[in-house]
Amino acid sequence: MKAELMLAELNRLRQDLDEDRTDIEWLTLHHVFCFVSYKTAELQEYLDDQRNRGAFDDFEG
Repeated sequence: MKAELMLAELNRLRQDLDEDRTDIEWLTLHHVFCFVSYKTAELQEYLDDQRNRGAFDDFEG
């Protein structure tokens, strides 16, 4: 599993919503995407660990 794939999906979800700074759903997706995109290396380390634990077997299988 690649961090870029997860970031792309998170960004797609964020863009599916109209930008509404009063909407907690938009705010959450926006700020989580921004934060995680700055931490791509750490996300990849986490995903590698999770892959080794079998977390993505169904998705990748």
